[in-house]
Amino acid sequence: MWKIGLTGSIGSGKSLVGSVFLKMGIPVYHADIEAKRFYEYPKVIQKVISLFGTEVLDGNGAIDKKKLAALVFSDPHKLACINDVIHPLVMADFHCWCDLHHQHPFVIHEAAILYESGFDALFDRIILVTAPQQLRIERVMQRDGISAEAVRQRNAWQWDDEKKLELADFVINNDGKHLLVPAVEAIRQTLLSLN
Repeated sequence: MWKIGLTGSIGSGKSLVGSVFLKMGIPVYHADIEAKRFYEYPKVIQKVISLFGTEVLDGNGAIDKKKLAALVFSDPHKLACINDVIHPLVMADFHCWCDLHHQHPFVIHEAAILYESGFDALFDRIILVTAPQQLRIERVMQRDGISAEAVRQRNAWQWDDEKKLELADFVINNDGKHLLVPAVEAIRQTLLSLN
């Protein structure tokens, strides 16, 4: 079974592409969604408190993800610290998830910072989803209800598309002008033929 990485900058539409693969019968692991689960683990909560203090908690003692995001996306050291806590848990979970889907010729691992985290080396092929920066900013503002500046701040920790394009095996342009489903289907067929 091949492991295929699916990545793209914030607002590029990688989750949409993942949902198309899923409708085509390909299992998709959403790393960014799964990571949020780990923030509920008592051991992770304690580690986050030890790193950043109790100001990142809400009134119920749970991690307030908006407060945490505001803190870590303004400081590269703090972002690296939280990634060091969460990323190993996500990758271990992904490998267990792969065992459950071993009968498939390939599975998809969707993650925003696949290259930046160095996890790209763990995958057989990488699919990059791209879109113009202004369109990506508008999508995230609408989706998350945050300012353009907040989107830019989060995006600042991700590699530019130009750098990712040099490394990606497949590229999907999700600019609203190109047809998405045929592009996904073409990649699916190629991956099946290579497997």
